[in-house]
Amino acid sequence: MSQFGKEIKKLGFGFMRLPMLEDGEHTDIEQVKQMVDRFMEAGCTYFDTAYVYGKDGESEKAMRAALVERYPRESYTIATKLNAWLACDSEEEAKQQIYTSLERLGTDYVDFYLLHAIQDNNWQRYEEWHLWEYMEELKEKGLVKHWGFSFHATPELLEETLTKHPGAEFVQLQINYADMENPAVQSRACYEVACAHEKPVVVMEPVKGGTLAAPPTTVAEVFDKANAVMGVDFSYASWAIRYAASLDNVMVVLSGMSNLEQMEDNLSFMRHFDPLDLNELGTVGGAQLALKAIDQINCTACHYCMPGCPMNIPIPDFFEAMNWHKIYGNTKRAKFSYGNDVKQAGVKASDCIACGQCEGACPQKLPIISLLEEVAATLED
Repeated sequence: MSQFGKEIKKLGFGFMRLPMLEDGEHTDIEQVKQMVDRFMEAGCTYFDTAYVYGKDGESEKAMRAALVERYPRESYTIATKLNAWLACDSEEEAKQQIYTSLERLGTDYVDFYLLHAIQDNNWQRYEEWHLWEYMEELKEKGLVKHWGFSFHATPELLEETLTKHPGAEFVQLQINYADMENPAVQSRACYEVACAHEKPVVVMEPVKGGTLAAPPTTVAEVFDKANAVMGVDFSYASWAIRYAASLDNVMVVLSGMSNLEQMEDNLSFMRHFDPLDLNELGTVGGAQLALKAIDQINCTACHYCMPGCPMNIPIPDFFEAMNWHKIYGNTKRAKFSYGNDVKQAGVKASDCIACGQCEGACPQKLPIISLLEEVAATLED
C-alpha cells in the first residue's frame, strides 16, 4: 500500500519477541542487526515497536542500534506506541512517552504512532486524557507522520471509536486464521468494521504468538497434505502469514521474528508476495475446522496480564505448559515445563488469590482464574 506516501511491502518486522543472549535478559543485538539487514535487502521497510516492549525500553533501544544508526532515515518506517494504562499514572506522563520513545529510537519523528492496546477496560482513559486530540497535535508538530491505534475489544467498541475519532488513519487488529470466528476475539467482525470505515489494517498476531508456527497434529496434517499435492514445502507459519496478508485492505502484516532462521523463512514467501488462491484458501478453511475441534488455552503470550498480578504469577508460561497436555496429550512434557516455570518464578498456579486484575487486562478475554485452577489440578503433584 502506498497511501501513506511510500510503498510498503506486506511484511512488517515486529520488535516484540527479539532474540536474547544466554543471560535471558539482554537482546542479542548482533543477531538483530543481521535480521534487519536481511529484511532491508528484501525491500521490506516497516518496523514495529512500542514504549512498553522490553525492560526499560529495550525494544526501542534495540531498534536504534540495529536500524536507525545503520540506515538512512528515509529508507524505512518506524511504528511505536503510546500506552496509557500499563506505563503511566497521569495524562502528563502519557504525553511524555513520545519524547522518551524518540530519544530511545534516536530519531526526530516516527512514521506511524499508535494509541496502544485499546480495550474495554481502558478506552475511557484515552478519552479522559485527551490522547486522541494529542495525536493530532503531534502530527501537526511533525513528530508523527501518521497515527492510528491498536485494538483488542469488541466490534461494537471499534465502531464507536472510529465513528467518534475519524481522524485515525489506520487500525491495528489481531487477525489470524484461528481467531477469525473466535467469539472472544471476533477478528472477522472487527476487520469488517475497519473496512467499512475505509481504514487500512495493520495485522498483529498473524501466527497467534507463534502457536500457529507449530500447530496441533490434526492441523499440521491439513497443511502437509496440501504441500504434498502442490509440490511445495510451505512452513506452517507461512500459511498463517500469507492468509492474513491476502485479506483486502491489509496494509502490512507484523511478524514478531525471534531469530535469523524465522526471518529467512518469512522472507522466502513474503519477499515477492502472492495472495492465496482459492485452493489454498480451502486448505486454510480445513485447518480452521481441525483447530476448532481441539480443546486448548488460546493465550498469545502478550503478557498484559502480568504487571498488576500481586503474586507475580507467570500466567502465559503456565498456560503454555498446560497446552502441551491439552493440545498434544503430552502430560509428561507439560509437567516438566511447568516445574521449570515454577522453579524460576518461585510461585505456583495454586497461589492465585483470584483478584481478577489479569482477566480485566487480557486481550483474549480468557477466564484466567479458572484456567489457573485447572493448571494446578492437572500439573501440580
